[in-house]
Amino acid sequence: MNNPVSPCVAVCELNSAGQICIGCGRTSDEIALWRSTDEAGKNIILADAKQRLQAIASATD
Repeated sequence: MNNPVSPCVAVCELNSAGQICIGCGRTSDEIALWRSTDEAGKNIILADAKQRLQAIASATD
C-alpha cells in the first residue's frame, strides 16, 4: 500500500472566503478527515487540493 503523505506545508491559513487552506489547498473538512480517509480518498483530496491551489494562483496572477 502506498499511503499518500499529507500535503500540509505548515501554512495553516484559510483564504478570504474561509473555505480553503492557502498552504495545502484542502478544505477544513478534508483536513479533519485526512487521518481516517483511505488511500483512494486521500488521492482524490490531493488532486482536488492541487486544482484549488492552481485556481488560487491563477486568480492572483
